[in-house]
Amino acid sequence: MVYTFRPKGVCAMEMAVDIEGDIIKSVEILGGCPGNSLGVASLVAGMNIDEAIKRLKGIDCRGKGTSCPDQLARGLEEIKNQIKES
Repeated sequence: MVYTFRPKGVCAMEMAVDIEGDIIKSVEILGGCPGNSLGVASLVAGMNIDEAIKRLKGIDCRGKGTSCPDQLARGLEEIKNQIKES
């Protein structure tokens, strides 16, 4: 299932994550740094949600207190909560 959310405090405007079970099938990041977005998306494809959160959460970009990888981790946490509730 594809989940879409809007990150906060970063250049990226939208993130779409396709999840099957607890595995990330793919990630699409609209906006932000194209190379970094493609790199992060490629690295987490096939990864367990919890492992991706563990690796990405807390990464900072230029003192913003967040980053695109951190926002992806936060979005994945929200998705996990949605999955639990359904």
